[in-house]
Amino acid sequence: MADYNYGGSEEENAELKKLEAELIDDPDNFETWERLVRAAEALEGGINRNSNSEAITTVRNVYDRFLAKFPLLFGYWKKYADLEFSITGTEAADMVYERGVASISPSVDLWTNYCSFKAETSHDVDIIRELFERGASSVGLDFLAHPFWDKYIEFEERVEAPEKIFAILSRVIHIPMHQYARYFERFRQLAQTRSLAELAPQETLSQFRAELDAASGQVAPGAKADAEVERDLRLRVDSYHLEIFSKTQTETTKRWTYESEIKRPYFHVTELDEGQLSNWKKYLDFEESEGSYPRIQFLYERCLVTCAHYDEFWQRYARWMAAQPGKEEEVRCIYQRASCLYVPIANPATRLQYAYFEEMSGRVDVAKDIHEAILINMPDHVETIVSLANMCRRHGGLEAAIEIYKNQLDSPQCDLATKAALVAEWARLLWKIKGSAEDARQVYLTNQQYYLHSGAFWSSYLSFELEQPTSASTENVQYERIKQVIEDVRSKSSLTADTVKDLVQTYMVYLLERGTKDAAKEYMTLDREVHGPASVSQTKTGAAGQVVEQANTTTPAVVPSDVPPQPTPYPYFQESPVNGSVDA
Repeated sequence: MADYNYGGSEEENAELKKLEAELIDDPDNFETWERLVRAAEALEGGINRNSNSEAITTVRNVYDRFLAKFPLLFGYWKKYADLEFSITGTEAADMVYERGVASISPSVDLWTNYCSFKAETSHDVDIIRELFERGASSVGLDFLAHPFWDKYIEFEERVEAPEKIFAILSRVIHIPMHQYARYFERFRQLAQTRSLAELAPQETLSQFRAELDAASGQVAPGAKADAEVERDLRLRVDSYHLEIFSKTQTETTKRWTYESEIKRPYFHVTELDEGQLSNWKKYLDFEESEGSYPRIQFLYERCLVTCAHYDEFWQRYARWMAAQPGKEEEVRCIYQRASCLYVPIANPATRLQYAYFEEMSGRVDVAKDIHEAILINMPDHVETIVSLANMCRRHGGLEAAIEIYKNQLDSPQCDLATKAALVAEWARLLWKIKGSAEDARQVYLTNQQYYLHSGAFWSSYLSFELEQPTSASTENVQYERIKQVIEDVRSKSSLTADTVKDLVQTYMVYLLERGTKDAAKEYMTLDREVHGPASVSQTKTGAAGQVVEQANTTTPAVVPSDVPPQPTPYPYFQESPVNGSVDA
């Protein structure tokens, strides 16, 4: 980076290098990104077609990286398009706009800007109209779509196409939106000058004619003058239009409550407050109850511009789409957009859902790749490792799952806390899937020396023993096993005093619920030693078997800070070459 020439002065290059270095340390800092964009635009006093090639390359590179990271910022797509227009011309600007509307298709502002640009720079009416129609299909249902529809009507006025204007208004009057009444008033005015065939569907006009003929009763057919018939028909059609207006008004009013609560209809990196998130959930609930597929889908797309970083909305969208018949590819697209573009990798829940979807679809290799992609960025994410192991077990058997745990436990990228959790999951597999509690127990016994500091390990070990079924013949044996776990916790582990207390308290509950006739004595002894005042308590914690006594003193015991010994490769248990059984 030190030798790279950004195309500006020495001071400008130094500023860009400084900002690039900051982004290497903090690639998610939005403010730094914005400063980088401004600094790149300002090279040589402002980039234009006369700027040197290095400066132009720099600003394009900055914009491309910035919008790849924040593709929902419609304002920056417009700025980039304007910049390309000033450098190269119309075609380059068109390409930027196309990338923009592909990235943020529900943006009324971006579509309005793009269509306006096309109307100003192209002389081909059909191409311009085709672009407006694409925009209408993308944003026409937006509650605040009036700037787009106004621009579309303005274009048709400029090319003097009144029939197109009336056709646009005929569509708009059915859409619940902020300025519905204004469009209806103009539609009604223009309707007076349009032919009857344009005012309503042919079947509706035929129905009105039949009703008028029936109402005329005994009047012979053809007795009314054509002008009178048309006048009566227009009155009927006008009433029909008023019914449309009333319905649109009602639908607009239904949505007004939710729309008025939307404080930020655009994307930003700052978090939304709980009220905004709740309003979107209620709005989606309402639209789903209305049952219109196009409106529901559009509201989801619009919601996910504002709530792009919230995986709960992506998962909700995918679940709703999955309930629609024949929409498997649409569901896949939703998961891909969420996983590859918007939801932070630190929230892998949506990616795991995507993996399950692909597994369901028979693409197990893709599902495995999704898990592994998460682990590249989060190598110690226990939920993902367990999910991968379980998926491999479903399709390759128990040994395939064990192989996953074995690889992860050998990985230097996993810390001891993660490995402790994985050992517990390994034991759980042997217990729940293989059906061998003894094999699972040997895993815990063999590995406790490596995880003396891990509360998760000991909690899992204790829970395992507590959950074992007992009978009259095995009750005493199981009691001894549980008691031994607690003794090891108190005498061998290096857990904190609070963690030891919690585990002992669990054991004390067991004593009262399932203990023998001598349980009360043991219970009271533990109660005094663990929960009593300093003068009588005996808190036992230590590291690597060292016991630290605390009694009759106000000076806290010093717990050795020795790091627990690192596990050697495969210390967990050895598999018998004969039958795969687990030996200590």
